[in-house]
Amino acid sequence: MQDIWVYLNASPLFHLTLTMVAFQAASWLFEKGGRNPLLNPVLGAIILVVSVLFVTGTDYATYFEGAQFVHFLLGPATVALAIPLYRQWDKVRRSALAIGASLVTGSLVAILTAVGTAWLLGGSETLLASIAPKSTTAPVAMAISQDFGGLPSLTAVLVIVSGILGAMFGPMLLNLVGVEDWSARGLAVGTASHGIGTARALQVNETAGAFSGLAMGLNAVATALLVPILWRLLF
Repeated sequence: MQDIWVYLNASPLFHLTLTMVAFQAASWLFEKGGRNPLLNPVLGAIILVVSVLFVTGTDYATYFEGAQFVHFLLGPATVALAIPLYRQWDKVRRSALAIGASLVTGSLVAILTAVGTAWLLGGSETLLASIAPKSTTAPVAMAISQDFGGLPSLTAVLVIVSGILGAMFGPMLLNLVGVEDWSARGLAVGTASHGIGTARALQVNETAGAFSGLAMGLNAVATALLVPILWRLLF
């Protein structure tokens, strides 16, 4: 068995297969659980993959060498979000003012609540810089974090956690406060939990997915503009 594992671990296809099997297994569990938000497929796949890597003593660099094809597909997948957005373009155009106001407000709240909570709990300036852009997509968040003295690796973790929590609890919270309009629900999820939340929104409703994808992209721009301004005002 040791010889077999050494052979498999040396093959890049093994870690690609591991990633796909883990996600399929987590998706199956999600469906069997009645699409319970707590059984989010992304979270389930992460737990399965990390468990295998931990048990086998495989480092991340070795894993990524095989799984990088999935990382490459993030680009085309993001561009493909333009398709549902195009189908909803008339609705987006009619709601342009409300969308703009909602995005700026949502971005401000996401930044200030994260930084404010960390500051009240005694977080260092490095931690505050790392957490400030956590509600935007990872590449943008990591670049912002690095520019202000944060830890990009910590920011990446916080981005993933924000996305998973938003996908898990966002719909429940929106139901609780009585938000029923699919465009508003998508806008809220995309602003707060970027790509992972958008993937969840697309599973539920095409309108929600389109507005979530739009919010994800525009929130990245808003966060990149607002964080430097707020940082200089506060610090």
